[in-house]
Amino acid sequence: MKKVAIFVDVQNIYYTTRDTYGRPFNYRQFWFGIAQEYEIVAAYAYAIDKDDVSQQKFQSALRHIGFNVKLKPFIQRRDGSAKGDWDVGITIDVLKHAPDVDEVILLSGDGDFAILLDELRDTHQVSSQVFGVLDLTAGALIEAADEYTPIEKRHLL
Repeated sequence: MKKVAIFVDVQNIYYTTRDTYGRPFNYRQFWFGIAQEYEIVAAYAYAIDKDDVSQQKFQSALRHIGFNVKLKPFIQRRDGSAKGDWDVGITIDVLKHAPDVDEVILLSGDGDFAILLDELRDTHQVSSQVFGVLDLTAGALIEAADEYTPIEKRHLL
C-alpha cells in the first residue's frame, strides 16, 4: 500500500466550494476514500483562527477525522484587508514529509504550489495528486500535478 501525506489549504477549499456550489467539502468522506487506497502517514489541515465557535467545532471535527489542524491567527489590517496565508507553512511541511511518502495529496487551487509539486517530483521522486474546484484551480497547479481530481458535488456535504 502506498504511503501518502495529505495537506489541506482549508481557506481555499472553503471559499472555492462555497462560491461554486454553496456547500462545504465532505472531509470525512474524503478521508475514508483515501484510507481505502493508501496508508496515511501524515495529514494536516491549515486554517485561520478567528476565535469563532462554529470554526472551532469544524476544527474539532477535522481533528476527530484524523487531521493535525494547524492554526494561524487572523490578522485584520488597518485598511480592512485580512492576512492569513499558509503557503510557506504548507510548503515546509510537504518537503519535511517527502522522504517518508510515495505521494502527496494537496487540497488547494493555489497556483503558487505548482513549483512545490515540480520539486517533489524532480528532487524527491514523490508523485502528487491535487483536489480543487476546476474553475477556481490555477492551470499551472493542474499541469504540475501528476493527478488532478476536480472537486464536484459528490465530494460535498
